Amino acid sequence: MASNPPAPAAPFVPSTEPFGFAPRTDEGQWEEWNPTAESVRPVRGKHRVAKQRGGGLARSSTVLGVGVIAAVGAGGMASANTGKPPVSISMPDLASVSHVFGDDEAPKGSATALSSVGVTTEDTAQGARDAGEALRDRIMAQAEAQQVQVDSKAQAVTEASFAKQVDAAAAKAEQDAAAKAADAKQKAEAEAKKKEEQARLAELAKQFKLPVGSYTITGTFGQAGSMWSSGYHTGLDFAAPTGTLIKAIHSGTITEAGWAGSYGYRTILTLDDGTELWFCHQSSISVKVGQKVATGDVIGRVGATGNVTGPHLHLEVHPDGQATGIDPMTWLRGKGLNP
Repeated sequence: MASNPPAPAAPFVPSTEPFGFAPRTDEGQWEEWNPTAESVRPVRGKHRVAKQRGGGLARSSTVLGVGVIAAVGAGGMASANTGKPPVSISMPDLASVSHVFGDDEAPKGSATALSSVGVTTEDTAQGARDAGEALRDRIMAQAEAQQVQVDSKAQAVTEASFAKQVDAAAAKAEQDAAAKAADAKQKAEAEAKKKEEQARLAELAKQFKLPVGSYTITGTFGQAGSMWSSGYHTGLDFAAPTGTLIKAIHSGTITEAGWAGSYGYRTILTLDDGTELWFCHQSSISVKVGQKVATGDVIGRVGATGNVTGPHLHLEVHPDGQATGIDPMTWLRGKGLNP
């Protein structure tokens, strides 16, 4: 009967010494130790390890160790965040993992959940207060920023309105100043024109002279009445005693001298510009046709010949020898004379 071949030598013999520890020479050979109820010393206190079955202690120790490590790590991470509330880590409590200890006895321990390890009520309240303060500060900062924006907009609107009012006031002041300047200029021009006209009339007054020296105006141009054949008075009447001297108003030429029906004795003096001056109702004539006279020369005397009611000089003005005359009062005043 053949024998079995010898077993080959083991290529590697595992060490019985713990990893990471130096070998001890004062102890004997290491043996595997499985704790039993008789070999494990009872633990006094609130927490007591329950009796395990078939390696249950190893499994429960593993779960408990992992939970503690996770809880402690989470608590450390949460407590490292200064000024922030702790982070609550949800972890299974011992009661929820009782099935790993077997059916004989449930583990007894603290009612505090592992998820709240390292976190107290004061810490939670303080974290809530800190969060509330932070939120309040943020809201207040936002409100202040919005108020600053509102105030800035309101200030901008106010400044724009004020600037608009200033511009309007400046424009109005400028317009008023311009109006005053224009008015002053207009007044100055009018005054200068008036003075110029006065000077011109004064100079003309030296060239023109009223026909009689002492008189009373008894009839004006345009008066209506049945005593005139035209229906209105066509000249200016200078009432004066019979025989009062009649003088040439301006230099010119005698173009007519004699009887003229309702005008009585009439003399026509034609000026250089063609204007005809009619002197009517004379009692006598002192000039002849074609004779040139100067301003102030005697051309006749006041009378009451023709269609009259009393002695007076009837004066008519006919520009350019026209048949219809104009107002002698206006014409005389235009020559610097004021009857």
